Amino acid sequence: MADRDTLPLPLEVRDRLAELELELSEGDITQKGYEKKRSKLIGAFLPKAPGMDPSVPHERRTPVTPGSSSRYHRRRSSGSRDERYRSDVHTEAVQAALAKQKERGKMAVPMPSKRRSLVVQSSMDAYTPPDTSSGSEEEGSMQGEGTPTSSQGSINMENWISRAIHGSTTSSTTSSSSTQSGGSGAASRLADVMGQTHLENHSTPPDVTGYTTDSIQVERPQGSTTASRATPKYGNAELMETGDGVPVGGRVSAKIQQLVNTLKRPKRPPLREFFVDDFEELLEVQQPDPNQPKAEGAQMLAMRGEQLGVVTNWPPSLEAALQRWGTISPKAPCLTTMDTNGKPLYILTYGKLWVRSMKVAYNILHKLGNKQEPMVRPGDRVALVFPNNDPAAFMVAFYGCLLAELVPVPIEVPLTRKDAGSQQIGFLLGSCGVTVALTSDACHKGLPKSTTGEIPQFKGWPKLLWFVTESKHLSKPPRDWFPHIKDANNDTAYIEYKTCKDGSVLGVTVMRIALLTHCQALTQSCGYTEAETIVNVLDFKKDVGLWHGILTSVMNMMHVISIPYSLMKVNPLSWIQKVCQYKAKVACVKSRDMHWALVAHKDQRDVNLSSLRMLVVADGSNPWSISSCDAFLNVFQSKGLKPEVICPCASSPEALTVAIRRPTDDSNQPPGRGVLSMQGLSHGVIRVDSEEKLSVLTLQDVGTAMPGALMCVVKPDGVSQLCKTDEIGELCVCSVATGTSYYGLSGMTKNTFEVFPMNSVGAPISEYPFTRTGLLGFVGPGGLCFIAGKMDGLMVVGGRRHNADDIVATALAVEPMKFVYRGRIAVFSITVLHDERIVVVAEQRPDSTEEDSFQWMSRVLQAIDGIHQVGVYCLALVPSNTLPKTPLGGIHLSETKQLFLEGSLHPCNVLMCPHTCVTNLPKPRQKQPEIGPASVMVGNLVSGKRIAQASGRDLGQMEDNDQARKFLFLSEVLQWRAQTTPDHVLYTLLNSRGTIASSLSCVQLHKRAEKIATMLAERGHLQDGDHVALVYPPGIDLIAAFYGCLYAGCVPITVRPPHPQNIATTLPTVKMIVEVSRSACMMTTAVICKLLRSKEASAAVDVRTWPPVLDTDDLPKKKPPLLYKPSNPDTLAYLDFSVSTTGMLAGVKMSHTATSAFCRSIKLQCELYPSREVAICLDPYCGLGFVIWCLCSVYSGHQSILIPPSELEVNPALWLLAVSQYKVRDTFCSYSVMELCTKGLGLQTESLKSRGLDLSRVRTCVVVAEERPRIALTQSFSKLFKDLGLHPRAVSTSFGCRVNLAVCLQGTSGPDPTTVYVDMRALRHDRVRLVERGSPHSLPLMESGKILPGVRIIIANPETKGPLGDSHLGEIWVCSGHNASGYFTVYGDEALQSDHFNSRLSFGDTQTIWARTGYLGFLRRTELTDASGERHDALYVVGALDEAMELRGMRYHPIDIETSVIRTHKSITECAVFTWTNLLVVVVELDGSEQEALDLVPLVTNVVLEEHYLIVGVVVVVDIGVIPINSRGEKQRMHLRDGFLADQLDPIYVAYNM
Repeated sequence: MADRDTLPLPLEVRDRLAELELELSEGDITQKGYEKKRSKLIGAFLPKAPGMDPSVPHERRTPVTPGSSSRYHRRRSSGSRDERYRSDVHTEAVQAALAKQKERGKMAVPMPSKRRSLVVQSSMDAYTPPDTSSGSEEEGSMQGEGTPTSSQGSINMENWISRAIHGSTTSSTTSSSSTQSGGSGAASRLADVMGQTHLENHSTPPDVTGYTTDSIQVERPQGSTTASRATPKYGNAELMETGDGVPVGGRVSAKIQQLVNTLKRPKRPPLREFFVDDFEELLEVQQPDPNQPKAEGAQMLAMRGEQLGVVTNWPPSLEAALQRWGTISPKAPCLTTMDTNGKPLYILTYGKLWVRSMKVAYNILHKLGNKQEPMVRPGDRVALVFPNNDPAAFMVAFYGCLLAELVPVPIEVPLTRKDAGSQQIGFLLGSCGVTVALTSDACHKGLPKSTTGEIPQFKGWPKLLWFVTESKHLSKPPRDWFPHIKDANNDTAYIEYKTCKDGSVLGVTVMRIALLTHCQALTQSCGYTEAETIVNVLDFKKDVGLWHGILTSVMNMMHVISIPYSLMKVNPLSWIQKVCQYKAKVACVKSRDMHWALVAHKDQRDVNLSSLRMLVVADGSNPWSISSCDAFLNVFQSKGLKPEVICPCASSPEALTVAIRRPTDDSNQPPGRGVLSMQGLSHGVIRVDSEEKLSVLTLQDVGTAMPGALMCVVKPDGVSQLCKTDEIGELCVCSVATGTSYYGLSGMTKNTFEVFPMNSVGAPISEYPFTRTGLLGFVGPGGLCFIAGKMDGLMVVGGRRHNADDIVATALAVEPMKFVYRGRIAVFSITVLHDERIVVVAEQRPDSTEEDSFQWMSRVLQAIDGIHQVGVYCLALVPSNTLPKTPLGGIHLSETKQLFLEGSLHPCNVLMCPHTCVTNLPKPRQKQPEIGPASVMVGNLVSGKRIAQASGRDLGQMEDNDQARKFLFLSEVLQWRAQTTPDHVLYTLLNSRGTIASSLSCVQLHKRAEKIATMLAERGHLQDGDHVALVYPPGIDLIAAFYGCLYAGCVPITVRPPHPQNIATTLPTVKMIVEVSRSACMMTTAVICKLLRSKEASAAVDVRTWPPVLDTDDLPKKKPPLLYKPSNPDTLAYLDFSVSTTGMLAGVKMSHTATSAFCRSIKLQCELYPSREVAICLDPYCGLGFVIWCLCSVYSGHQSILIPPSELEVNPALWLLAVSQYKVRDTFCSYSVMELCTKGLGLQTESLKSRGLDLSRVRTCVVVAEERPRIALTQSFSKLFKDLGLHPRAVSTSFGCRVNLAVCLQGTSGPDPTTVYVDMRALRHDRVRLVERGSPHSLPLMESGKILPGVRIIIANPETKGPLGDSHLGEIWVCSGHNASGYFTVYGDEALQSDHFNSRLSFGDTQTIWARTGYLGFLRRTELTDASGERHDALYVVGALDEAMELRGMRYHPIDIETSVIRTHKSITECAVFTWTNLLVVVVELDGSEQEALDLVPLVTNVVLEEHYLIVGVVVVVDIGVIPINSRGEKQRMHLRDGFLADQLDPIYVAYNM
């Protein structure tokens, strides 16, 4: 702006500007508001841009005069535009809207990252040029047009095609091309819209949309090339920091940062405050804007068409007309068909039509079935299956049916067994009871056949008898046989199929009297006379083509020249040539045909259209047809075309012809035009212009109501009430000439065909019923009808109505168009979170790059937002030729929508914008001020709730003959067992074949431990109390080493050995534990010793800093002089180290007292005795798993059958076979083991049964876990193995955590585990609300086993530390003899430690010392009784506090979101979510082809919105196995997050939802 000669600003304006700047910097005003006010202030002092004077009237909208037409069609001939949606004014509007967005300083949007294989594949697909000449012959496909570049080759079209591809795609040559973007041409410079960012207060975010050549590599170079080629840094990626202030480099994080910045800026004004009910999260209900336009006119009056004049020689029925012409003038031509070269193929005369129809009628009635049992009787429905290039055979069959009094149901030819929509047609045939299909010889030969030559049954179709109607196959009717020709009556004449918005197909029945009256009304309004010639380009099987070209033509003995669609594809001018050749009076076309003629006409010299008196435009009711009509008139006016000849009409399957413009001789009366504000239309009112002058819709009239009909406009939804004169509504027609019902659907029929419109006082305006037409519009001055759209294309978003066609038109007006196919754009809405959301799908050209497409997509989003003020929820590009087609090549809309929702559309580019569209999320939760302790106590008393506390059985009270109780130390118990029962086997280790690899009796274990103790003393020179790291695979060595340490007085730490195939990631963890635990030495096997010193190991860690490593495979022979006996039972027995799911490494101290108490508690709960055998299949490195593997057998004396989980990868049935073979009653496993069995043995239960696998003896099968029970997994495991005798009640889980390794464990006696259903929404507010199974938002929670003996539990508020009532969600606190005695950490964070292990309640029982588990859960007293006869208290674990995500003020547990996501598509095998700054990141593992990756993005976004009211910020699609999982089968979400931020995941696709 600065380079223009600006006028000096007055002082007060400068002051006001300074104030504005201040407001902006302090955040009192949004960027948008600032710019608006600023431009308003300075507006008056800037020179006007040319062509932007607001006072310029709407001259540009008038048709261009022939004088300027040379410029006009020079641009036209480039043919890169779908003229049907083309409007110069609209293009300008879109340019201006985009320029406006640019001035506003649109945020740059991060471009999605895609793996290279995906990029290559989608663009180099075996490419066939798509058939863009997509005739939209179906209500569902509004967007069916394009340039005819079909593969059949084309006459004189090469040069315009090449020009379309290489030629200029400048926007518009009208005056406003350089309007708003500061003088630079809007068209040429719009590429900068995305690039320029005006961020006043933030540093400019990195621009990753990358126009510059050096930053185009979006894909990461594969393999070793990374070193040689520097990947481009984006903007200030080096300065990026994660939420915790850790600097990170790399592309992903820069993009996320950019996304975060995008979201920081307010997009829309903040929504008003609203009330949140205590229990329900209310979704924001869109408040109607008080300033929105409202209808103010008077109530409309019904419009009556002219009288239907009864002409004396009109036939009494259509069959009578056929009989008359067939006998009076048998030589008169009825129908001429064309071949693909445009030569007449065949002329059907009225004589032939009459004779052949009779023959067909006779043969159907008499030659199918037998005399007693004919197959079809009068009144039966018969399918007509004829190709589009054979109107003659169709006509003969149709009239044959009328003569035989059968009801023809014309349908499309099924090309394959699974055509888009063909299944629905099958349902229609089935519901109509069709058993016979008439077809032509050629068509019959072309139908798909099975190997036996039978025509297969198409999917969803009834069994049909195919009957060929060619004369040569039929027998001649006997002389005395004659069809029964009646006057038209109320019998059904034919059924026309109609495809609904949802893809279902209905049959509209038309009675014989309606058929005749309709023909009469058309004859009268079109002024048809005998023997006129009419050219028909439309589909003759339905709609306008059928009514004019097959029915009305016969009534008036007219001659129809039928142009097949295949000929139009080769020669778009063919219809104009035929009009000239036959001097035709009438032509029936669609705007597409006019557009094609425009594109191709320039090589034609001798075109003369002066013979035409009427050009029926069948889709004249499409608002965007006006531009084709205008352009056509401009070009062909000089070739004899009279302006009054163009007659748009409006029609619908239900109401037949609704209105048609009459061909007048009076050329002075110009046709009606309406320039309407789109803003007004979206509120359902008619406003003639708009202050914006950008978003307008220009309509042409479609003439007046039909003769003999009454027309009115009613409100589109609710009761059929008359509209006001300035209101848009659905047109309704009352006439004899309409359909009468949807076949077989009385309810829908009543709502459509039997409507009684009411006036304002609620009285019906007529005693006769009206038919709803499905068209939206209004009746203007002089009774002219204007159609603004179809009910089927209507999308109601946030209470405002938008028409799919209008959105398509806006998308098509965005230049440059060279990245997508013009005719192949689908727009539909899907319902997500109680509102419709707009989805746009387009076919991408194979030669366009990622950047190009992404550019175009982001500009389409802006244009639609600018023009329609509505956000697009999802914009997807699919490879060329992949959208489902209708029979005539248009896009099959409902099928496209179906594929999108199923996740099988396979797009190659997706842009989701949920942040801008979804404005009805519930208000973020405000935390209530905390309530004082006294109020809580009183509240609980008043509501009769007890404080939530529970305990297991009391250890002190229990008298049992537990010999091991006498000993304070486990080492003493082992010595005692070695003396009293030396040969009793304690441990048996199985290998992958299920045979015993090794076993240990009491004395063997004792002796082995002694040798290890000697080794520690002699070779290790260890003092008592030194720490020793035991790095062993799961097995017997580990157990011996553990007791060896106890014998030597050392403190053992069990460590999982590094994985030989994955040293780089597993070895650092080993090193870390060894260092943090301050181990003085390490003990391990010879194999692992070697591994620790290998080359790979030295690459991963510094091997020189390992403590001494002792190899226990080589033990000294002598026994130690003296076994160590600890002096104090409260000293350290061992350290338990574990990496939590949040990535924290925490070691806890277990004293001798706690260890013995722990073993005793488990012994009592599981009733373990020396005679028992227990099968154990889990990792023995920490928590309860270690205790059961290493300690319990020594304490209780039972035999443990040890099964290393790694062996199950070789033989998944190993664990269950062992359980069966050893007749085990109690078994322990981990979730990973259970999952392995469920997935690996799912199909083998029969073969396992035959191998004698029997699980009927299992009493308890406990999953050892530190998380909420995975109920889906345990249930599917129970169901799967129920046939093998597994009792469902046997399967249960345990619960442990760092402060107490086992709080609950399902024992042998005691009630079955219970399941409750809670409301997930209440849970987010930290409340528990029990609901019935199956209710919406319900979440099943299974009890985590029974509370162990000696354990007390209370539920406390994690913030206030006050006790909570029954069924309240809070932190689980535990008090028990086997609590750990504290964290063992090098840095000794004392505050953390004392809090976790020594907490006291803030009120109530303030004496007891509790340990905080860090898990949220609740207690609930059940109706069941436990062993002591008390009512049983069940503990339900909900999730870890440090895993939970705080979003929108609510607490979310990742597992809930992940469960929803995994359910959404069959190819998602695993999912993990985490937050980054305030964004929700969802990572999904894809089991399928990479082409499916992008299908998942919308599905994931939808399900999280629907079920959790959250907007997903980033969707990352990765390969199977990328989400890290620890030994317990828990997801390591924080590791994943670090990998994501460091860009180490090698994702298939990353989508940034804007």
